[in-house]
Amino acid sequence: MQNPNKLTARTVDFKPGERNVFLHLLTQCNLTCCHCYINPEQHGTAILSKETVFDWLQLFARPEQASNLVLLGGEPTLHPDLAEIIRAAKALRYAVTVDSNGFLFHNFLERVQPDELDFLSFSLDGPEAAINDPIRGEGVFAVCTENLRKAVKLGFRTSLICTVSALNIEHLHRMPALLAELGVRRFFIQVIGLRGKSASASNSLQVDPAQWLEVVPEIAQQAAQLGIHVTYPKVFLEPEETFSCAGLVAENYFVFPNGRVYQCPLCEDYPIHSFLVENKQLIRRVGLNEDRFFSLHIPEGCVMNKLLQPDNIDCLPDGQPKHRISCCMLKQEIAVVI
Repeated sequence: MQNPNKLTARTVDFKPGERNVFLHLLTQCNLTCCHCYINPEQHGTAILSKETVFDWLQLFARPEQASNLVLLGGEPTLHPDLAEIIRAAKALRYAVTVDSNGFLFHNFLERVQPDELDFLSFSLDGPEAAINDPIRGEGVFAVCTENLRKAVKLGFRTSLICTVSALNIEHLHRMPALLAELGVRRFFIQVIGLRGKSASASNSLQVDPAQWLEVVPEIAQQAAQLGIHVTYPKVFLEPEETFSCAGLVAENYFVFPNGRVYQCPLCEDYPIHSFLVENKQLIRRVGLNEDRFFSLHIPEGCVMNKLLQPDNIDCLPDGQPKHRISCCMLKQEIAVVI
């Protein structure tokens, strides 16, 4: 175990002009995760052709500055042309991550070289099948971990996303040891959102603020002490911290197969997207859409959280919020100092 005194923790500030593109190549998936945020009615059911993807990559690229690109779905490795898409993105100076559920269709590891991809990210929601598979599907743990081991052995830089909910938070402390054993280099702890399936679930999958604050930062430190770079949502602001909205500072684009482009992921269940890709152009939509709310200042912090997920906010007897909610794009980062 690394010396804990060599850890460094920081809040990852929004960088003016930073561009992050989250491109959903399709909405189809072989799994039926209980917290899936994909909403086909709002996001579409098409599989983007590689020609369309190439056009869209050009649309969001900036030749003078590298941009971050996350290719996802659904399950992005279901796309038959994913390898070509990755190469086209790298040619446009994107830093490319593929977010996969671990099944890696179309012989993905054989069609892409490790140096063609910045990170290959896997999703796993428990330290063993008994915890993970009731959330993600029977047999998923075995397939995901087997392919993750293969990817590490081949030299891919790997990361792992764990979505924390009431179903698995009590087992989160067992994840760092598993990740270290698998050879994972980065660990993203993600809070479950009230989007897609989880928004309509009969039983609440949410984690209450006290439990999140008690558990997640401690587990993040444990993982970092094992040499794993950890990122997790800020979620709650300290009293002295100032609220900042990524929609006003950074450039985040959440792009779906039907051409909708959101700036805030909390809004993705609603037709209030800021932009639309149409005729190879990025068109800003007029009317009362998500971007009209970003500049509002409220005691609760994030105005979109207050509007769309008000049950997340507990109030004191005088009506003031117990915790201010940070922008969902604001992250905490902890790693070993090299």
